Amino acid sequence: MRVVTISATYGTAGSQIGPAVAERLGVPFVDRAIPSAVAQELGCTLEEALAHDDRAEHGLGRLLSGAMRLPTVTFGGVDMYVPGAMPYAPEEFVRRTERMLKDMARDQGGVFLGRAGAVVLADQPGALHVRLDAPLQRRIRQTATLSGMSEREARRIIEDNDRARTAYVRHFYRADPTDSCQYHLVVDSTTIPVPTCVEVIVTAAEALD
Repeated sequence: MRVVTISATYGTAGSQIGPAVAERLGVPFVDRAIPSAVAQELGCTLEEALAHDDRAEHGLGRLLSGAMRLPTVTFGGVDMYVPGAMPYAPEEFVRRTERMLKDMARDQGGVFLGRAGAVVLADQPGALHVRLDAPLQRRIRQTATLSGMSEREARRIIEDNDRARTAYVRHFYRADPTDSCQYHLVVDSTTIPVPTCVEVIVTAAEALD
């Protein structure tokens, strides 16, 4: 089963590159399925699961970085985590997420975006771990161009997301997501075109057979 984890900073097209890599490799792209599965297993709502998910725009990272408010892609509004409002501790959501990542990687393979995949699946045989990153200014320009927002707004969202996702990995795994030693590939997807990034990742994943 081919397994690829992708750690993508905001503005590096991770949500485009991940599905394209999965399609080329013939494996599932695992992103939105994770919080849905956690919600079903725990018997809570999807909104509650997303509040503890590092890929959600208003996820647990907001709490760890000061509960900053960010626009949400999923629900189209503005939300934030309220301490004590959830029926389960954040650690329980994270533990269930880890188990699902490992089970999916073992049983069906996949391309896993975010959720400290390189750490959680570090011991997965044959897994390729990828980091998509770029200098802040290039990520700002790319985000502003693709979204139509101002560069000032793009900077705010990117910096908030950087702090939140770094806090998630450091809090639960005592790891630094920017540490290149965790990855087989580190790619600047603001300079290298998306199709080329996909080709490089696919080639590297197939080379691990």
